[in-house]
Amino acid sequence: MKKITLITGGQRSGKSNYAEQLALSLSPHPVYMATSRIWDDEHCKRIERHKANRGKEWKNIEEEKELSKYDLTDRVILIDCITLWATNFFFDLESNVEQSLDALKSEFDNFTLQDAQFIFVTNEIGMGEMSQNEIQRKFADLQGWLNQYIASKSDDVYIMISGIPMKIK
Repeated sequence: MKKITLITGGQRSGKSNYAEQLALSLSPHPVYMATSRIWDDEHCKRIERHKANRGKEWKNIEEEKELSKYDLTDRVILIDCITLWATNFFFDLESNVEQSLDALKSEFDNFTLQDAQFIFVTNEIGMGEMSQNEIQRKFADLQGWLNQYIASKSDDVYIMISGIPMKIK
């Protein structure tokens, strides 16, 4: 049953909505694993809106970093999102790209050892203009390398453009 699907795209491209529809098509009671930290009041309100929009069919788990500590064998799991998950490691490891990437790959590998269906949502942040800010450039590199790693391990990869999913793997 193990399967990994990666859904990528730009901000507000429809990634999460597509991932939720996919998860619900695979299970009447999927798991929604949210990786975001609450950074400020606006972000807190955004998270609360997302929670309110999800129905009771979802089992909700909020986990900033240690996804693998949950046994979700035989479940359909939507992980939203890789970008926020990577941000947590990057922040905690003081912007060290190499340490962050190693930790993220290790945690991803441990988490996906389970016999489950994984749907990961991520952002393509490196498709635009290169930032003039060093920290933002480092994070864009981290995100790009992590996306490549997860895509290489995925069975299916979709890119969302204007709400339209395009299968690329």
